[in-house]
Amino acid sequence: MDHLQAMRVFTRVVDANSFTLAADSLDMPRATVSTIIRKLERHLGARLLNRSTRRLSLTPDGASYYERCVGILADVEEAESSFRDRARGPRGRLRIDAPPSLGRLVLIPRLCDFHHRYPDIELVVGLSDRPVDMVQDAVDCVLRIGELRDSSLIAKRIGVFKSVTCAAPAYLERYGKPETIDDLPRHRAVNYFVTRTGRTIDWSFKVGNEVVTVPVKGSLAVNDADAYVNAGLTGFGMIQPPRYMVAQHLDTGELVEVLEAWSPPPMPISVVYQQSRHLSSKVHVFVDWITEVFSGCVLMDKCRGNYPLDQDCRFAGERAMSNGLQEIMERQNLLESAF
Repeated sequence: MDHLQAMRVFTRVVDANSFTLAADSLDMPRATVSTIIRKLERHLGARLLNRSTRRLSLTPDGASYYERCVGILADVEEAESSFRDRARGPRGRLRIDAPPSLGRLVLIPRLCDFHHRYPDIELVVGLSDRPVDMVQDAVDCVLRIGELRDSSLIAKRIGVFKSVTCAAPAYLERYGKPETIDDLPRHRAVNYFVTRTGRTIDWSFKVGNEVVTVPVKGSLAVNDADAYVNAGLTGFGMIQPPRYMVAQHLDTGELVEVLEAWSPPPMPISVVYQQSRHLSSKVHVFVDWITEVFSGCVLMDKCRGNYPLDQDCRFAGERAMSNGLQEIMERQNLLESAF
C-alpha cells in the first residue's frame, strides 16, 4: 500500500465529507477510494470513519489520524514546493472562519489586498454562527474571540474584543441614564439570542476584581448583529454590542456610552491554527497579513485603547476569577458565534 497516497485519499474524503466528491477531485473511481480507505483502516487496526447513508463523520481515532496526516502532508507539500519554483510564492486553497461581525467589518473589506499580494491562494471564507472544529471542518485558520482551551492549536493574539453598554439619546431622554448596575431593573434592553440554542445573552460587567453577569429585561430579542445595533439606534432599548460595531455611532453621538465605570471585561482576539513542525506557506502569509490588518485597523484601535496586546486579558489569564467564571465562559462562547 502506498501510505502517502492513502493519507492523501483519507484527508480528501474528510475534507469533502464524501467518498464520491473525493473521488471526483482525485480523478479516481469511487470504488478505488473506498478500497484504499478500507485497506488503510485494516493496516492501522482502527476504524477511521463512521459511515451512514446520509453522512460521514470521524471517529476519535480518525480525528487523531487526520490531524497527523494533515501535518505530514503539509510537510511534504512544503518540501516539494520549495524546490518546484521558489519564485511562484504560496498557492493552494486556504479555508478561514471568522465570527460574522469581524468578518464583515474587518476581514472582508481587506481581502482584495490579500488577493493582490497572493493571487495564487484561493480563499474560502466562512462567517459561521457556531464554534468551529478545525479538524472536523478542515479549516486552516480561524479568528477566535476569548480564551484558547485546545492545547493542540496555536493562537497569535492580534486584537482586543471589548463590549460597550450604550443607548440612543432618544432612549435616555425617555428613561434616563442608569448611574449604576443597580439601576438596570428600571431599564429595558434589546436582547440578543443565539439561534442554535435560543438562549439570550446576559450582560457582563467588571465590578472591582470580579466579573458579574446581569440579565436585563426587554421586550425585543433578535438574533442578528446588525438588527441588534439598529434596534438600539432607534431607541428601543439599551444594547451591549462589540465596541468596534458601534464605534462610528459613538463618535457621532447616535449612541451614548453608559455605565462606563463598569465596562465589560476585555477578551483577546486571536488568529488560531493547528500545530505543525513547518507551518505551510499559505497559512504563514495569512497569519502575518491578518496581524498587519488588525494592527492598522481604526476600529480595533478604538477597542484596544491603552491595552497592550502582549498583556493577558483578565478573562483569558485569570482562571480563579470568581464563582461566575463558568457563566462568563459560556457567554464568551455565545459572543464568539453570535457577533
